[in-house]
Amino acid sequence: MEKDFSFKLFLVVLFLGVFVNCGLCLEDEDLDAAVYIVTLKQAPVSHLYGEELRVKGHHHHHHHHSKNHGSGNVSRLDKPSFILISNTSHKHAHIASSISRTHDSLLRKVLRGEKYLKLYSYHYLMNGFAVLVTPQQAFKLANRREVSNVALDFSVRTATTHTPQFLGLPLGAWAQEGGYETAGEGIVIGFIDTGIDPTHPSFSDNTPERHYPVPQHFSGICEVTRDFPSGSCNRKLVGARHFAASAITRGIFNTTQDYASPFDGDGHGTHTASIAAGNHGIRVVVAGHHFGDASGMAPRAHVAVYKALYKSFGGFAADVVAAIDQAAQDGVDIINLSITPNRRPPGVATFFNPIDMALLSAVKAGIFVVQAAGNSGPSPKSISSFSPWIFTVGASTHDRVYSNSIVLGNNITIPGVGLAPGTDSMYTLVMASHALNDTAANDMYVGECQDASSFNQTLVQGNLLVCSYSVRFVLGLSTIKQALETAKNLRAVGVVFCMDPFVIGFQINPTPMRLPGIIIPSANDSKILLQYYNSSLDQDAVTKKIRRFGAVACISGGLKANFSLSAPSVMFYSARGPDPEDSFLNDADILKPNLVAPGNSIWAAWSSGGMDSVEFEGEDFAMMSGTSMAAPHVAGLAALIKQKIPNLSTAAIGSALSTTASLYNNNGGPILAQRSYANPDSNQSPATPFDMGSGFVNATAALDPGLIFDTSYSDYMSFLCGINGSAPMVLNYTGESCGESTMNVTELNLPSITISRLNQSRTVQRTLINIAGNETYAVGWSAPYGASIKVTPARFFIVWGQQQVLNVVFNATMNNSSPSFGRIGLFGDQGHVINIPLSVIVKIAYNTTNS
Repeated sequence: MEKDFSFKLFLVVLFLGVFVNCGLCLEDEDLDAAVYIVTLKQAPVSHLYGEELRVKGHHHHHHHHSKNHGSGNVSRLDKPSFILISNTSHKHAHIASSISRTHDSLLRKVLRGEKYLKLYSYHYLMNGFAVLVTPQQAFKLANRREVSNVALDFSVRTATTHTPQFLGLPLGAWAQEGGYETAGEGIVIGFIDTGIDPTHPSFSDNTPERHYPVPQHFSGICEVTRDFPSGSCNRKLVGARHFAASAITRGIFNTTQDYASPFDGDGHGTHTASIAAGNHGIRVVVAGHHFGDASGMAPRAHVAVYKALYKSFGGFAADVVAAIDQAAQDGVDIINLSITPNRRPPGVATFFNPIDMALLSAVKAGIFVVQAAGNSGPSPKSISSFSPWIFTVGASTHDRVYSNSIVLGNNITIPGVGLAPGTDSMYTLVMASHALNDTAANDMYVGECQDASSFNQTLVQGNLLVCSYSVRFVLGLSTIKQALETAKNLRAVGVVFCMDPFVIGFQINPTPMRLPGIIIPSANDSKILLQYYNSSLDQDAVTKKIRRFGAVACISGGLKANFSLSAPSVMFYSARGPDPEDSFLNDADILKPNLVAPGNSIWAAWSSGGMDSVEFEGEDFAMMSGTSMAAPHVAGLAALIKQKIPNLSTAAIGSALSTTASLYNNNGGPILAQRSYANPDSNQSPATPFDMGSGFVNATAALDPGLIFDTSYSDYMSFLCGINGSAPMVLNYTGESCGESTMNVTELNLPSITISRLNQSRTVQRTLINIAGNETYAVGWSAPYGASIKVTPARFFIVWGQQQVLNVVFNATMNNSSPSFGRIGLFGDQGHVINIPLSVIVKIAYNTTNS
């Protein structure tokens, strides 16, 4: 049996296209074996051949085409392109297999005759491999001079029809790109997620009015399997692979739910891909109701899918790193990660973990990286995305809400949720527990309406059935769908769900219903309804037999959206700063999150096999909430920026998004942040940079930021080298030694300034580059409480391409350890406004000596 299983495992891993070296496969006695990610000192391919391959390849490539196109393409030669061209990829494949052979021979040499299983050879962004070994074997590997680092694999988790209008795209950013017909064209976004449903119309390339081009710089492939047949990919969906070796090795991969292919068995990946790049004008029809038309942020961008997350268990870093490595090698322009680690990485600093370090190499290759902040808010320091080279996005509301209400016979109106039609008039309310037949089992859950055979149809038909909504719905043991089925079978007019008082602080997803229906999400409101129901009941005092149901109600429909005034607000679940620098929870001088974007109640594509949300099973679209939904909004907008200004660096794209972000809601008041799970709407206060980063994304302004802050790969390296005791880690992960040049993190040229500890005074410099026309800027600022600041120069004139240094002097004016915030604003006479948030945590104005 054991042998048979390991042989199957061996076949599956082989089938995954992973070079396997199975000395002798592992058997059950090796229970302490685990997956380790091993990095070698020798440089990976992208470092060895990077510049030469890319630049020469590109010149060659364009020269080759330029006779057909006239001079149109020549201007692209000066653009630093971070791409492997087809004429070099043959040479590259040769290098890849030779690196893989080196890994095999090292393992054979170190673990002579012992059992181990190699899962991946990483060769593009990092030189290393993932291997299943015992801790003793891992120790042996770590002691080899060729090996620089051995890290234990860890688990990760997943953290629209309307948002294009709320973000002003149709008249703003899309108009500047020549309309939605071309918005994002030629840009490839790589999604590391739960896969994709290739049959969804959001990813079709059948657009007769304008054909999709083939992105020349992208060299990815599409896996072909039974659930992802040949022809699944096209000019829109240009690449699809899956990575599951680490999961399979742990024996928790469930092929019926998880699909050993790029097909999305969850729904999350299809949803995030369509938010960023779904086709324009796709009708959203759910439960037979039409909710408008959907479009991605960059509806003409190309989608490449790297599935490394699975419905039944989440995912593992070894698989995610393999996906990042492949995406970079394929030549994606942007990576979207709607996932966060399940725990804070241990060690010298949070930045030194395999995922963040693989992303640093991706940034070195010119890829813009967007990550969800995580859904672990609202407490401080709950952020799960750490590094300054990653663009971290939190979630906010947008201005559209779906709400319905129920009007009781005593004229009280109770608000609720439910994407459902209303009733045309008043109907009698009948409580499920009062409509049982004689055969009904006397169990406490019968009131949840999960089984029609428990009820007396003559009592229910033509009336509104009242069911209870308990914690069992949250756990998926009971479902709204089943209760609606019961109501339909009993010929009820509609369903009312009352909240069990024990379900506290749970946010109910708006649920599509074909029948009139409403969920009353507040336990207090549910009490009011039950009091009215009981007081209207005509019951025999002795036998308790019900003579007449007296309560009546009318449901008003929830299919029409209301547009709320004060949007956006930061969602209670959106993870908050400050950014923890290490596992002792010291604060890093880095602002996280970078920005917030719409993440709540987002309509987007859903997979036909999507099982993640019972409410939307079998539908083509779903409404989801989370920072997972916010990140792809920004990935799509980054594609629009990259299309408009092709030679911007990754840091400059992040700067353009940050400095133009909005600080005000659509009422003109400050953006608020929800502060608690329970009653989030009544517990709000103005958002700080630790809640919303630079603010709420402003798509139109980001395409024309005026001035940008740039940061290079070598700056990130100097910052990492400046962390105490980090030199060995830097060498381990990047293969580069720390030289003399180190910098304090406040010297990183970020579009924000964060000081975790201001001891009396500090001077911080920022360098701006003008990418717009000549302009004169006036400088204004407000100081954080407990500090004073002075910015010089107070005004400056700057021409295109010129640099300007700002000097910012901070002085602590009192001893105070609670975070305080200010900002610097640069106001250009041509209309550009640059917003730079300031955060200071501990302020020490004078030394208190008690010697």
